[in-house]
Amino acid sequence: MSQAFRGADDGPILDSHCHAWRRWPYAPLVPDEDSRGTIEQLLYEMDVHGVREAFVVCARIDNNPDDVSYVAFARDRYPSKLHVVADLDCSWDENHHRPGSADRLRALDEAHRLAGFTHYVHSENDGWLLSDEAEAVFALAEQRRLIISLAASPAWQEDLRTIARRHPGVSILCHHLAGVRTASALGDTPGASARFEHDLAEVVASAAVPNIFIKVSGFHYASAEGWDHPWTEAVELFRRLFDAFGADRMCWGSDFPASTRYTNFRQCLEVVRRCAFLDAEERAAILGGTLGRLLAGRSAP
Repeated sequence: MSQAFRGADDGPILDSHCHAWRRWPYAPLVPDEDSRGTIEQLLYEMDVHGVREAFVVCARIDNNPDDVSYVAFARDRYPSKLHVVADLDCSWDENHHRPGSADRLRALDEAHRLAGFTHYVHSENDGWLLSDEAEAVFALAEQRRLIISLAASPAWQEDLRTIARRHPGVSILCHHLAGVRTASALGDTPGASARFEHDLAEVVASAAVPNIFIKVSGFHYASAEGWDHPWTEAVELFRRLFDAFGADRMCWGSDFPASTRYTNFRQCLEVVRRCAFLDAEERAAILGGTLGRLLAGRSAP
């Protein structure tokens, strides 16, 4: 059953962006809030679709203040399948961009043996990436070989390039096509087209920094209608990012179970499988090879 939807030449599939919650965190309320977003649901989808490992992005939102502990407990049960990416001072947290982030990251790593951490910021750039606090966080991540999973709009890319260059040993994965939204998603007006091109150019400029990577995920967020699979405009956005970054700098992600508000797991996988501009080797890299290399690099001497 685990091979039911797997392509013959995909290679190992690794999910760079998924979640698991003890309780469903999103509105509107659902009748199965105690099961819809659980680790068991994630593991089921992984097994059905032949996904070997998952980089589980914790998000301590709403009724899930213990999400890091919850995912870490599951990782201890399935150590070959799950990697913990802790929520560090994300935008919904009272500690967001307050002093002490590096100390909090150190405590999280020592408690939960992290593969990395995630940091969600507000859309507007508040300058944090150029602060001493961010410098301490990136230095610690480099020392401990933690992967950074960053949720930020294109407005943050210039500052990200600056700090990424100072810490070349840190791999930084930008969520969901680096937060670029298509012109239609921005309103489909002449002004929206110019903004789209500007945002895309900001992200493309980051291809010059070799430790910045793109998550090939969240096509539904980049689109005017998240349910409109196969997200034609977002696929074209992906192609342009691919032209800049290449397969070795891109990692597929399902966004499960958050994605289920718009689409299903198989569609999130098939949208990449069916991209005509990818050859078999490139597709295999994006679907798992690139993330596998980054995870292997964490354990290198």
